[in-house]
Amino acid sequence: MNAPYDGDRGQGAGGPAPAQGTAPGTPVPGQVPPPAAAPEHDPYVQDAYGYDPYRSQDLSAQDPVAEVLYDRAAHPPPPPGTYQEPGPLYAAPAAPAYAPDPRVWAQTPPPEPDGPSRHMPYGDHATTTQFVGVDSLVTQATDQQPEPDAFAHLYRDQQAAPRTATEEPPVAAPAPSKPAGRASSLLKSSALMAAGTIVSRLTGFLRTLVIAGAIGVGTFNDTYQIANTLPTMIYVLVGGGALNAVFIPQLVRAMKNDDDGGEAYANRLLTLVVVLLAGITTVCVLAAPLFITMMSPKIASNPEQMDVAVAFARYCLPTMFFMGVHVVLGQILNARGRFGAMMWTPVLNNIVVIATFGAFIWAFGGFTTSGVNAATVTGDGVRLLGLGTLLGLTVQALAMLPYLRDAGFKPKLRFDWKGHGLGKAAGLAKWTFFFVLANQVGLVVVTQLATWAGSVAEKQGHPGTGITAYNYALLLWQMPQAIITVSVMTAVLPRISRSAHDGDVAAVRDDISYGLRTSAVAIVPCAFAFLALGVPMATLLYAGSGAGAQNIGYVLMAFGLGLIPYSVQYVVLRGFYAYEDTRTPFYNTCIVAGVNAAVSVAAFLVLPARWAVVGMAAAYGLGYAVGVGVAWRRLRTRLGGDLDGAHVMRTYARLAGACFPAAVVGGGVAFGITRLLGSGVTGSLASLVAGGIALAAVFLVAAKRMRIEELNAMVGMVRGRLGR
Repeated sequence: MNAPYDGDRGQGAGGPAPAQGTAPGTPVPGQVPPPAAAPEHDPYVQDAYGYDPYRSQDLSAQDPVAEVLYDRAAHPPPPPGTYQEPGPLYAAPAAPAYAPDPRVWAQTPPPEPDGPSRHMPYGDHATTTQFVGVDSLVTQATDQQPEPDAFAHLYRDQQAAPRTATEEPPVAAPAPSKPAGRASSLLKSSALMAAGTIVSRLTGFLRTLVIAGAIGVGTFNDTYQIANTLPTMIYVLVGGGALNAVFIPQLVRAMKNDDDGGEAYANRLLTLVVVLLAGITTVCVLAAPLFITMMSPKIASNPEQMDVAVAFARYCLPTMFFMGVHVVLGQILNARGRFGAMMWTPVLNNIVVIATFGAFIWAFGGFTTSGVNAATVTGDGVRLLGLGTLLGLTVQALAMLPYLRDAGFKPKLRFDWKGHGLGKAAGLAKWTFFFVLANQVGLVVVTQLATWAGSVAEKQGHPGTGITAYNYALLLWQMPQAIITVSVMTAVLPRISRSAHDGDVAAVRDDISYGLRTSAVAIVPCAFAFLALGVPMATLLYAGSGAGAQNIGYVLMAFGLGLIPYSVQYVVLRGFYAYEDTRTPFYNTCIVAGVNAAVSVAAFLVLPARWAVVGMAAAYGLGYAVGVGVAWRRLRTRLGGDLDGAHVMRTYARLAGACFPAAVVGGGVAFGITRLLGSGVTGSLASLVAGGIALAAVFLVAAKRMRIEELNAMVGMVRGRLGR
């Protein structure tokens, strides 16, 4: 029986031998070359690589911040059809070069790929869509490009004309090297707004330091705080919330639909605000004694404090008129693509107030030397402070006029309000009004109790324990939330809203989980830092206010851990707003305000006067903790019973576990240095620096041992960005 041909028969017995001098393996003319050896088959490799259950090839799954911070403007996707097809189904994939390694503390992130995505979401076309990325925001914010309409992109789906049969599809064009026109202008506007917000907050904080250095942090400052808070409370209650939530969207819609670009509607809105606020301001100035009595019966019972508080209120209450004018003019400019004015003009207000209280220090001396109070302050001093406060808001509002003229808008009074949609817009604002009302009721209760406790405690020799200490500590405590959480959610919120509109519940859940976990990396350490280092922070910042600075530190410590539920509440409520649900946030605010007020009353009744405001600060965080529990359950139900709770809770638990020993060590170091050097400027600075370094070092070591995924990713991302 003949054996099958195996490719070697020509070289075996009876076959022709290779020519002499021919190297082995050299093909012989006329002879069929032997086939290549087939790879050895592994009987165990079948469908092991048919799918990728752990998304090891997905770079966005490895780095939780890559989805938001990935720069698509610098690397736009290529046209469809140019992607490399996937390899064989059963071939083992190549080992990823930048796979996560749990043994590495801060792994260098992978380089950004040439083609960022195979899939273009929401039906966008790869050849026409232009992405705005982080690198463009930083490097191209100063580019000047013509911009006919800054808000045209908001209505792109409504303005696009239907394509006819004769129209040719767009020709694929090379990716632009940098955004032009509208995108460049929006980048510049974003940079201006961010810079203006940061500078405004810094100057606002400096303003509180100068005020404390001029009039202290005791009961005399309490009278000024109440008078200066009144116009903001009344303005927000009567129209501020509705103006931002309802009337401004109507203004943008009128600008798009009306033949005059919305100018007539804007003038009607401006006239309505001017007339309404002028009347309310007049009534409130006349009723200033009644408002002071409502805000603080304790101050009203002291004739000297009452006279000073009423005088301050009559100078401060007219500022609500200029608040409303400033907001309307600023939103008119925003609708026309001019974003910088509204963010930068508050800096002028802060500068004027700083100059006013600086002049008071120059004329009457600082609080540590003058010891000014309601009984010793002169009429000239009250007028100086009151007129300076009023002048600051006036300058802030009038500074908008040159920007309006430059934008081509001519303000004029128009009283033809009927039949132009203003009444309908007012009807839509009811839930916003109730939302603000719930907040203001809680604030009034806390103000009444804090001023009463502060007055009693100051008579016992403990200044800085009233509403001034509460407000100053609250301002410092809220800064991480305003800078970190708001920044994270500003990047994520448009994506949440779009996913909610598309009915993609899983995407909404994932983005909320991402916002919670990413912001927690900074919010949780800041909360424990306030708890451990609150006293040296306050004694350093408010050293010019005397002995009351230490009591502000105690209030700041009580606020400390409440920063965590306060930040979580902000993120969770964005989920309801994405579904255009404003009723649930209102009910949630009622719960928070009710718990805050009830626990504050209990603290006022149970604790000594010196510690009553400290208890109220703790009540603030407790109210948000209860509110978060309610809001979390409702949002989880709204999203189908899953909010990625296990993942989120694991992240917060690990961060808290790393922060607890860090706070103990950092607080102990700060306390020891304070006992050694005292609580003056030098001692406070030394204890704050040493305690902060110790806290950060212990936290980083503990976090490394706990392998906190989000912290590792953020540190790696920062290192990668700095290394480029």
